[in-house]
Amino acid sequence: MSAYKKASDSAEYARVEINDDTGDFVVWQLLIPEDIVPLVLSEVEEDNEPNIDPETGEAREPAAPELDLEKVRAHMDRIEEVDVTPENFGRIAAVTAKQVLLQRVREAERELTFDEYKDRVGELINGVIQQTDSRYTLVRLNEQTEALLPRSEQVEGERYDNAQRIKAIIKEVSSSPKGPSIIVSRRDPALIKALFELEVPEMADGLVEITEVAREPGYRSKIAVISHADGVDPVGACVGPRGSRVRMVVSELRGEKIDIIPFNEEPARFVAKALSPARVREVLVDDVEKQATVIVPDDQLALAIGRSGQNARLAARLTGWRIDIRSETEFAKEETVPGSTTQEEETQTRCAAVLSNGRRCPNAPIEGSRFCGLDAHQAYEAAGGQPLPEPVEAEVVAPEEDAIVVVAEAIEAPVEAAESADVAEAPVEAEVESEPAAAEEAEAPLDSPLESAESAEAPADESTNENSEETGE
Repeated sequence: MSAYKKASDSAEYARVEINDDTGDFVVWQLLIPEDIVPLVLSEVEEDNEPNIDPETGEAREPAAPELDLEKVRAHMDRIEEVDVTPENFGRIAAVTAKQVLLQRVREAERELTFDEYKDRVGELINGVIQQTDSRYTLVRLNEQTEALLPRSEQVEGERYDNAQRIKAIIKEVSSSPKGPSIIVSRRDPALIKALFELEVPEMADGLVEITEVAREPGYRSKIAVISHADGVDPVGACVGPRGSRVRMVVSELRGEKIDIIPFNEEPARFVAKALSPARVREVLVDDVEKQATVIVPDDQLALAIGRSGQNARLAARLTGWRIDIRSETEFAKEETVPGSTTQEEETQTRCAAVLSNGRRCPNAPIEGSRFCGLDAHQAYEAAGGQPLPEPVEAEVVAPEEDAIVVVAEAIEAPVEAAESADVAEAPVEAEVESEPAAAEEAEAPLDSPLESAESAEAPADESTNENSEETGE
């Protein structure tokens, strides 16, 4: 029909019949009465914007309304047909027919491609980098399909060289005049999940599942995993023998670090694990505000926060809780400040159960109860409170009579000694008082040292003479 309309003597209204077996065609001119023309024309959608030519991308005027063959058949009793089949088409008409056929084939291919990828959003695909510039990277998915990797979906620091194979996530699929537009991403958190599902057989079988993913592309990621089968370690399944599975994922992500954390339904334990590799001492949770206060040792504070707050930020995204990290020293100072949380307020925000290590349970109590949702702690609620430990009674041994006598003598002896000591204090005081008088007497001979010396020498001489006389005799 397009080729026939290119002829100079073509009829205004016509239809074409083609024999599928022989390829022969017949052109019938339709002689339609004027009063029937509005009834057999196809309805044209009102659109003021000009159409876009898919071949050149240029705007073109909207086409004139064409005949609706279904409506024409309804009025065939008043329409005459005349055979106006041309003997041969000219060169321009032949080129027009060729272009129309090729265009319809390409449109059919685009529709098939769009139908193939429109339901694959979020799926992992393999591609080969074909071209790279400052705006986007062109990735060839197969011989006829290409995808765009925009700058906004690229990971900072990654290089995309020609003929390099990459894996990406289908982010968006849309239809356009030039064909389906497929946008892929390397920043989407679903990429990590898809890579692990590709490497871990337990995930393909449904035994292990990734519940949450928190990612900062190119730097670090945290994933929470859970096991649906007894005896299957979710973390060990993701790590693999000697870390082979997680190493393949890290290699595909160009060295991005990945923390694998076991999922826990208890918020306190989940938050504590999410802050790994830092060690957590205690977690205080507030279910109403969905906020957790984490207490860590002083030497673990910087590790828990991470570089530029990265570790705490990823943990908050992974758990969905607001996390406030405090060191033990800082928390102890806040507890001693007047006007801090009282024991009654703490009882309302924390479970009233006391653990075996003597500390309070870190979980928040459930509504209408003083205890958390653990079965053992709810049993305390049913029993009217946690039972106190039974006191150990010391065995009292009755002392023997001899022992009583010995003890009595031992008590009386110090008393007698104390009384005798009181009596003996009097002479001591007298001696102390007489000391000044004796001192005065001692000082008197010192006034005449020469006389004392002479008196001391005289007896010595006399004794010497007596000894000599006796010797002479």
